[in-house]
Amino acid sequence: MTSAGGREHRYQTALRWTGNRGQGTGSYRAYGREHTIEVAGKAAIRGSSDPAFRGDPGCHNPEELLVAAASACHMLMYLHLCADAGIVVTAYEDAATGVMVEDADGGGRFRAILLTPRITLAPGSDRERARALHAEAHHRCFVANSLSTPISCEPSFTEAAG
Repeated sequence: MTSAGGREHRYQTALRWTGNRGQGTGSYRAYGREHTIEVAGKAAIRGSSDPAFRGDPGCHNPEELLVAAASACHMLMYLHLCADAGIVVTAYEDAATGVMVEDADGGGRFRAILLTPRITLAPGSDRERARALHAEAHHRCFVANSLSTPISCEPSFTEAAG
């Protein structure tokens, strides 16, 4: 499919609530927040709400998944750009953090997401070019472009033993 801006991609997921403890949503404390997220042909993700909202701490929550999606999208675009630029990345890890604030009415939003990737480059790689590609990765990241939340990136680099 194409659209005015280029190719169009569709993603379909299935969500199933599994937290009915016999009374449905008879009261706020009567039901579980557990659910499964499924994508055809892939392992299911067990989800719940954040434990602060009566969720199961052993399950992924939507807020964690949002932060993980921003981190993974940035990484994948960054690796693509490095490959195109001839910069050899041998390892990439990110400890991303999202800050969400609640409103007085019970709603809320993410205030910020911080990516802190630790990147290992092959000996002789152009570290400054590698650093600069993070800005382009952010600019081209599908998830970042879909969020109104500010996303910042503070990368650090090491050189692989050669």
